[in-house]
Amino acid sequence: MVPMSRPALRQLGALRGNLATMIRNGLYSVVSKVLDGIEGNSIGVSVVQDGTMRGGGSLYYHVGSYTCSNGKWKGELTVQEHEPAMATELFARKIVTMGFMGNYDDDGAEFEATALVGKRSARLKMILRLLVPDPVDGEVDARNSGDA
Repeated sequence: MVPMSRPALRQLGALRGNLATMIRNGLYSVVSKVLDGIEGNSIGVSVVQDGTMRGGGSLYYHVGSYTCSNGKWKGELTVQEHEPAMATELFARKIVTMGFMGNYDDDGAEFEATALVGKRSARLKMILRLLVPDPVDGEVDARNSGDA
């Protein structure tokens, strides 16, 4: 079997009902919600590209990796402070790594994860919305073309 290029996979996905075969590379807005009544929500951005995620917000940054196929993705994400947070913040003074599983389409992605934070666990929901997709061979994005 001959490997398919990213544009070919995307075209195949479009032919099969417009379901993204691979998560789109690009810049995403990220909203992180801590579940179960624990405080600690945050917002930021992430660059998602070919199996890696890198980004952050005003207090924390994240790096991670993922695999994806047919609208499902899974991976691992590590979160760490880049600015000292108040000691009451859930992730303050900690390096937190979590595994995740979720769904994606051409407009964004989401996942839920459980993070071990010190001696306590926290469930999180992350919502990613595509802001600026990376160009794909021959593809023009109306958001960036200046023809609005």
